[in-house]
Amino acid sequence: MADVHLALDAATASEIIQMALSDHVGFEQIRAQHGLNEDQVKALMRRELAPGSYRAWRRRVRRFSDQRAHYK
Repeated sequence: MADVHLALDAATASEIIQMALSDHVGFEQIRAQHGLNEDQVKALMRRELAPGSYRAWRRRVRRFSDQRAHYK
């Protein structure tokens, strides 16, 4: 997995984080707009969010994806 940290400026990283935190934007949309795959988005989120916030985000993504076939 490529290190996304070096390739993104602060504004782009912030936009990706906002997209990932949104319940209305899936990983495929992030990939289409910014070229990052799911693992790269998770790595960015892990690096940029506080540990508790990252864990809460992952729980929410997992819970929604279990309920919906095409969530994140």
